[in-house]
Amino acid sequence: MLTVAAALAGPAAALAQAGAPDAEAAAARMEKARLEDVDTVFALTNDGAILYSQDDLKLSGYQYCSQAIALAEGGNFRQSVRAASKALHLANTTRDPELLAYANRDLAITYSYSGQLEKAEQFARDALRLPVKNPTQVVGPANKVVGDVQTRRGDYAAAVLSYDTALAGSSERYKPLVQASLANALVDAGQLKRAREVIDSITRPKDASLAAQLDRTQAKLLLAEGNAEMARELYREQATQKTGIDASYYRMWAWDGVSRAEQSLGNKQAAADAAGKALAAIDTVRARFRSEEFKMGLFSDVQSIFDRAIGLYSELGDDGRALEVSERSRSRALLDAVRGRASTGTLSADAPDLTAMQRALRPDERVVEFHALPDRLQVWVISASGVRSHAVPIKRDELGELVEGFRNSVVRGRRGAVTNAERLGAAIIGPLGLADGQRLVVVPHGPLHYLPFQALRVNGRYLIETHPVSVVPSMGIALQLAQRGSQTPADLVAFGNPKIAEKYELPGAEVEVKQLATLFPRNEVFLGAAANKTQFRKAVADAPVVHVAAHAEADQVDPLYSRILLANEGGRQNFLEAHEILDMKMGNTSLVTLSACESGLGRIARGDEVLGFPRSFLMAGANAMIASLWPVSDDATELLMSTFYGELAKGRDAQRAMQAAQTAVLRNPKLAHPFYWAPFNLIGNWRMTVGGGAA
Repeated sequence: MLTVAAALAGPAAALAQAGAPDAEAAAARMEKARLEDVDTVFALTNDGAILYSQDDLKLSGYQYCSQAIALAEGGNFRQSVRAASKALHLANTTRDPELLAYANRDLAITYSYSGQLEKAEQFARDALRLPVKNPTQVVGPANKVVGDVQTRRGDYAAAVLSYDTALAGSSERYKPLVQASLANALVDAGQLKRAREVIDSITRPKDASLAAQLDRTQAKLLLAEGNAEMARELYREQATQKTGIDASYYRMWAWDGVSRAEQSLGNKQAAADAAGKALAAIDTVRARFRSEEFKMGLFSDVQSIFDRAIGLYSELGDDGRALEVSERSRSRALLDAVRGRASTGTLSADAPDLTAMQRALRPDERVVEFHALPDRLQVWVISASGVRSHAVPIKRDELGELVEGFRNSVVRGRRGAVTNAERLGAAIIGPLGLADGQRLVVVPHGPLHYLPFQALRVNGRYLIETHPVSVVPSMGIALQLAQRGSQTPADLVAFGNPKIAEKYELPGAEVEVKQLATLFPRNEVFLGAAANKTQFRKAVADAPVVHVAAHAEADQVDPLYSRILLANEGGRQNFLEAHEILDMKMGNTSLVTLSACESGLGRIARGDEVLGFPRSFLMAGANAMIASLWPVSDDATELLMSTFYGELAKGRDAQRAMQAAQTAVLRNPKLAHPFYWAPFNLIGNWRMTVGGGAA
């Protein structure tokens, strides 16, 4: 494992070699764009001014702060940020430092809940620098956020210090929450004696959910103290307790605790049985954000239950059950991300029938499903004739670093990217025994969603040279897409260079769309001011092929608010957000192409990972989509798109058309670096054809 990691990291000197100048320029543009972050104080204050001006009922700054916290505790993170941004605006307008401190505190809490740790810490520290009349309203909560961030980063010693500071500056009402967080950090830091003292000093909360969380901490401490049998019994007691409407939720965690205790005692089968009971409870648990866990410092992640079960079933040799649990984890992650705030669309979130998937596959097709576990990468290769399981010895955190390093070397046009592609390909693709020519349908997981699989190298060749490659969010979705019809009419609706503001101008996109339209006998093109959301909603309802050449932004706070930047309407920005796409009816749409910067990205979570645009369009009914993983080169995109659609026009299916398009760019000596040809992923129905060609 360490050898693989060291090799893949690559020498710093190799990564520092000069690369393609256009790629370097694109990387510089990307970095500049990241500096123009939509979530800086300046940007949020400006947004707050606009949002406040649009409110029919205007609240006070402190009322907006209360609204922000209520929204955050309900899991509506982007809306919470917007409420806090109005408070920021009013604080600056009225020059009220106390309101400014409260707004920064609330932003810190929201970003902490949403997993944006750097921003959470930044806003917490900003809040602490401001003078307030009642310090306990800021000092305790802001320092607790800092401690929460440090805990989630694994810096438990620093977290203990931050919680101690928070405790000293907290109100009597807030202190028990800080104490609970402190106790959990002390357990994780190995300071078990003090953890016991702190837990024993906590007055049992009257709130049933907070009391249940404290019971979990008690059992967690027993397990850390080496009292696995006592911990197991306490967890079993918790599994039988009734705690109101969320009884199944606490039962789920109790059985997970039993599983961990049995594992600690060396009872692997008993641990697997308990994990199965935890999984059964998950099915009855409501998908919602639970702020009480953050308040108590537990930071529980339902996906860890799936991870434990996958690991146990794999170790017991039950590969089919392990694969089924991996699929269930993806379905659950989607429900958690949507949480009743948007439709889950036309695709079922149920785990698929493996036998049905095998029956749907053709002899030359392979579904390659990955699941990044804490200690290894689990891989399944599914064919019409069977399932093979592989365990790659790369830890999840290590894998994330490797993918990020490889991706950065590609985006920056470094020559070292080729070497890294060889090493990463040898590590995660080489052991799978894939024969040249097999069609690969990849189901990524975790950091692998950011990986251009087509740019990996095996035996001296890029994967795209030897295999047609496409991506799907889950095997279940692959099965549903494979069971759909694959042929679509040659009708195009295209949007290009939406008119927003000068900095968003994309003249190349206008040329791209006009050229593309010539390949389709029936087409409808919207450019400039006409490329707006109203037209998009009308036009795509019955459009077999949709092409959008525009900017897109992935929302890191809430992927449901990722947006495509369409033209202004009525003098206002009117962007298309992912939650709106989920509610659209696109059952007649076979292909959506987002020819835009980083349109395939979203927030990395656990389980099904990236909600963002790909999942939104597929769930709305689209059969397939094309999205990019990094800012794209105009020249390379023009060649890639013209080749791709030209191949579709000849009757080739989408997967082979994309292979032809990417290899066409690759074979151009000036565009041979993966930066140019590898950014676009084909996501969804790999068999789709246009205009009556054979599948």
